[in-house]
Amino acid sequence: MTPFEVRDCLESLTVLVDTREQETAAFHKRLKAMQCSYKRKKLDSGDYSCECTLPNGIVYSLADKVVIERKMSADEICTNFTRGRKRFVREFDRLKSTGGKPYLLIENASWEDIFAGNYRSQLNPMALVASLKAWEARYGTHILFCTPRLTGQLIYKTLYYELKERLESGVVDELLQ
Repeated sequence: MTPFEVRDCLESLTVLVDTREQETAAFHKRLKAMQCSYKRKKLDSGDYSCECTLPNGIVYSLADKVVIERKMSADEICTNFTRGRKRFVREFDRLKSTGGKPYLLIENASWEDIFAGNYRSQLNPMALVASLKAWEARYGTHILFCTPRLTGQLIYKTLYYELKERLESGVVDELLQ
């Protein structure tokens, strides 16, 4: 692809939002911060991914290649690693089976908060650290922490550069034949 074709594809980027993401005021702020189009779609894994339109009109989707799983707090991820662990494992196993790249974005928390146990859950801080680090090792998960104010921008930038890398590397060239 030429640099101009890559630019045009990136301009057509549409964020895919899982239909299970609840429509709250924070949800709408997140979408507005992305400053791009979005589409509600049932995603097999994660809460966010993206797609674009290639120069030949084919829609190229990252839905099974790159996903962002958003958690609103350390307490929510604690629940995923305790009561909801089986479902959480299934979701990440499914993505791993397709060679997908997962991001785990946790709002309202930081590594400092995790290590210090600055959350309401009774999960031991070292158990939470162990689970997060195991997810990194087992699934290649990229763990991101941010404030809710930055979530939309961080989701967009992450997906933008993942897509850009694929377009520039020639991964999609066979679809252009």
